[in-house]
Amino acid sequence: MSDINSAQTASTSTFVTALVFNLAVFGAELVAFTLLRPYFKRIYEARTFNPIPSKRTPPLSGRSLLWPLTIFKADYHDIQRVNGTDAYFFVRFLRMIVRIFLPIWALSWVILMPVTSVNTSVPNHTGLDQFVLGNVAANAQPRLWAHLILAWLFTIWIWYNIKIEMRHYVTTRQLHLVNPEHSSSAQANTMLITGVPQKYLSEKALKDLFSHLPGGVRKVWVNRDLKHLPDLYDDRMKACNKLESAETSLLNTAIKLRNKKFKADAKAAKKANKKGGSSDPADPRPSDGRPLTDPSIHTSGSDVDTERDLTLAEKLVPQKKRPSHRLPVGPLPFSLPLMGKEVDSIEWARDEIERTNRALDEGRQALAVDISVTSGMAEGELTYPPLNSAFILFNKQIAVHLARDALIHHEPYRMAKKYVEIAPEDVIWGNLGLNPYEQSVRQVIGWAATVGLIILWAFPVAFVGIVSNIRAVCRQAHWLAWLCKLPGPIIGIISGILPTVLLAVLMMLLPIVLRLLARFEGIPTRSRVELSLMSRYFMFQVIHSFLIVTLSSGIIAALPGLINSPTSIPTILAQNLPSASNFFLTYVLLQGLSGTASGFLQAVPLVMYYVKLFLMGSTPRSVYKIKYVGRSVAWGTLFPATTLLVVVALAYMIIAPIINGLTCAAFFLFYLLYKYLFLWVFEQPRSQDTGGLFFPKAIQHIFVGMYIQQICLCALFFLARNTNKGASAVPEGALMIVLIVFTIFFHYTIDNSYGPLIEALPLTLVDKTFSMPPPEDDARVRKSSGASVREKRAGSMSSSRRGMPNGEEPPSPTSQYDAHEAELRREPVQQDDGPKEFDHPAAVEPQRTIWMPRDEMGLGEAEAAADRERGIDVSMEGAVMDGQGHVDVTAPPPEEASLMSV
Repeated sequence: MSDINSAQTASTSTFVTALVFNLAVFGAELVAFTLLRPYFKRIYEARTFNPIPSKRTPPLSGRSLLWPLTIFKADYHDIQRVNGTDAYFFVRFLRMIVRIFLPIWALSWVILMPVTSVNTSVPNHTGLDQFVLGNVAANAQPRLWAHLILAWLFTIWIWYNIKIEMRHYVTTRQLHLVNPEHSSSAQANTMLITGVPQKYLSEKALKDLFSHLPGGVRKVWVNRDLKHLPDLYDDRMKACNKLESAETSLLNTAIKLRNKKFKADAKAAKKANKKGGSSDPADPRPSDGRPLTDPSIHTSGSDVDTERDLTLAEKLVPQKKRPSHRLPVGPLPFSLPLMGKEVDSIEWARDEIERTNRALDEGRQALAVDISVTSGMAEGELTYPPLNSAFILFNKQIAVHLARDALIHHEPYRMAKKYVEIAPEDVIWGNLGLNPYEQSVRQVIGWAATVGLIILWAFPVAFVGIVSNIRAVCRQAHWLAWLCKLPGPIIGIISGILPTVLLAVLMMLLPIVLRLLARFEGIPTRSRVELSLMSRYFMFQVIHSFLIVTLSSGIIAALPGLINSPTSIPTILAQNLPSASNFFLTYVLLQGLSGTASGFLQAVPLVMYYVKLFLMGSTPRSVYKIKYVGRSVAWGTLFPATTLLVVVALAYMIIAPIINGLTCAAFFLFYLLYKYLFLWVFEQPRSQDTGGLFFPKAIQHIFVGMYIQQICLCALFFLARNTNKGASAVPEGALMIVLIVFTIFFHYTIDNSYGPLIEALPLTLVDKTFSMPPPEDDARVRKSSGASVREKRAGSMSSSRRGMPNGEEPPSPTSQYDAHEAELRREPVQQDDGPKEFDHPAAVEPQRTIWMPRDEMGLGEAEAAADRERGIDVSMEGAVMDGQGHVDVTAPPPEEASLMSV
């Protein structure tokens, strides 16, 4: 009996160990953040100086110790303006959880903790185990009415908050949809439709079909099987990357060779001066007075080819020191060390860009002929036949939503999948050609693989649950008896900290596989892949991170009694399953303390910033990405990891009320953390903003937590036994069944009333929606849009210098912050009129401009001229290489800089 008692009371030492450890980490990381923040603005306050002025946030408090107050007082509504609707609703969700658990925390600690601990105790329950429902002794069973009453009160309180938040969500999303900046974008007025029959695979046929909707159709993009064109496009992009890297490497090598020559000349001059020469050691120039940048200084007479004039690059850099690489061997997409033909990287990239440019031009000419054939303007066979999907741009925003809800075709699976609110940058082009039957089969395979993965994953997760109850295990498995002899703190770390870390590592591996399964199903956009991932990952989290851990931990704790007295299984389980909450207390501590503090400190991003600059900051483009392109979060993993904590807290809200205070405090810290990150640090890509569609899914996760809680309570009430071994809480169990029924009814009501409003735009808002100008006004619209861009750029350049750390010069703002500017990015390649936002990039995108730095020797200019002679577009604006070979940028990449100067 003493062994069992020590196993049970270990929960207190485990919790205390985890609390002390996490508090220590929390305090240390916050102190480090407070000290480092003023000196690393690029990491901790990137949004105060980098984005365009309209998206900028004021600096965090100048006083290093007042930043918590500044974050607390900041208006979280600003998040929607600077980082989109998805970010706003995530922070709003955190705020809602704090509001829900604040009164629950107070009432449960005031009522339930005394009810379960004062003058009542089950044998072997000490420490934290005194505050769980299973501690109510057999002679004190009437106290369970307190748990029932509070379960009803807390559930009604949660219903009320869900109703308020869903009403707010619908209103906010509708305002977002009709916002002029958004509603005027192609994203708000375009629909993707798949499963289109051959009869309708032409622009005219689709225009005629949808002409019955208000305003009709502005333009149709029929997606085509472009065959080799996407591969050519990718090859050209790789060649452009290689050329940028090789050209910059060439400049860097030339500068290092020059500096080495300078040092040698200086050393020789100093030596000559000691021997009585007249050379000045401070001026190592040759005696003929040539400047140090004269390339002839670095080329010996024996190296000069008298048959022809050498290029500047040949004069400055020997052939053996030019950048080179090996080509892949056979069908391999990558090269192998010491295998494959070695080529000059610059010459290879120039040849490859020329080749792909010619091939793409030929393919695009054939594509233009195919479009003419499809539209009836010409005859002939199609080189690039149409796929069964198309993008349709409507003249009126309301028409998009009416088309989405309409039944388009009279046969099954035809034109049934419709997607709205799609940005061109969000499209997964490879998933647009699946026929409806293939997509359905893929969906079945994808979900079957997900279920199979859930089953297989049960074994490692169950092991984590066993480790969390290691004291009970070591009592049963004699070969592990040595574990019980370890010092208390060591056991606390093994059972309290190690399982949570192992569980976190296991869960990090899953999203990669689950995201691939979602893409395999044929989901056409990245944002919808994240929505699918959210559902899959949440299933994993609930089943493995909660249910299996709970059951394995609770059963292990009850194992001695189950073996010695099989007939007492119901009573033993009712008493010991609640004690499994001890693991989740430490899990909430880890996430709420260490997790939030590490989120503020951002130690890994801070280190990686300088590591990347040192290892990867070799080209202007890479330097720009490292310095000025902000980090973002993946909603498909962030939301499930957060809602799992909500499910855990709701499940143990009555069973182990101590978790309520920890949850409220943890989510308050989460709220401060993500308010800070989304206002001062992160930059979510607007092209993947869903307008808040993750939020209603998170609300569904709250219902999952309520159902688990109510079912567990119902079972525990029915399993409760009095001193005579008879059922002692049947009325409580019956009333819990009634509560479950009411929760189901409320759930149905919420889904039925707000479900249709989650994505659709109602007709009552039609007067606030967007209508496109007539086609003849396209030029005027583009002109005015360009003027708007110029105004924003001018405003940014005049004010962006203020607030820059260390007096640095900011680059011009990038187009990623403005959805309308993003639509202007692609320039027409074909000669037809109209917008081209939803053409495949391989069909319209020009060659990406090669971005090279200027250098003091003029080598960059010479190389740029050589590239232009080969028909390659090159720019050196806003990029420089200093005398040590370090690259820096003062402007965005050329394609974005040209956009800002429209």
